[in-house]
Amino acid sequence: MTRILVLGGTTEASALAKALADRGADAVFSYAGRTRSPVAQPLPTRIGGFGGVDGLVAFLKRERISKVVDATHPFAAQMSTNAVSACAKAGVDLCGFERAPWKAGIGDRWTDVADISGAVAALPKAASRVFLAIGKQNLSAFSVAPQHRYLLRLVDAPTSDLPLPNREVVVDRGPFTMSSDKALLSRHKTQIIVSKNAGGAGARAKLDVARELEIEVIMIDRPKVPSRMILGDLDQVLHWLGHSADLGV
Repeated sequence: MTRILVLGGTTEASALAKALADRGADAVFSYAGRTRSPVAQPLPTRIGGFGGVDGLVAFLKRERISKVVDATHPFAAQMSTNAVSACAKAGVDLCGFERAPWKAGIGDRWTDVADISGAVAALPKAASRVFLAIGKQNLSAFSVAPQHRYLLRLVDAPTSDLPLPNREVVVDRGPFTMSSDKALLSRHKTQIIVSKNAGGAGARAKLDVARELEIEVIMIDRPKVPSRMILGDLDQVLHWLGHSADLGV
């Protein structure tokens, strides 16, 4: 019997969890535990790390997992890298369920950079109003540019001091709409957006607003992950798992 582990944290992972639950699949959902109130899932759910590659190998064997779907955030490179190694060691099949990256179009004013350090270096010297749409993990890197006024949008309210004294925090959870993002960016007179190239529709609105308002975007490329099979469509993943639509209940 197939027993599935879904490494989650994205809208794609939630869609997969619902589809598997609807089909009565034997599956476990895993959250990394970075947010205090993760979205409830219709599958048995665990929260927290595994303890590196060896810990994940032990979990796969203990839980008799036969297939793993890595549907983590495209920037969760360490987890994805660990999954590749652990599944190879445990002899477990693995696929990545990954949305396509965003691409600049006509009218976009994007500067592509390789990583967080590149994003910091791409900021102007003159004080500017910057929307850091990157979550909370990498904020300290921008402390070297304290002249800017930063707008931060976080899933959870901060529980400790942030490394950016000149900032304003908005607590909100996507998906976001173009109208709400336009109101937010206009109200804060945003001049530059720093964004990770996460892809998908849930956080796309800010980029459409940036094009309309001619706001500059510093776009951070996705980190490198070891080679693995990548599927970009829910039906493809279900087919790979053996739970296609015609197998539903």
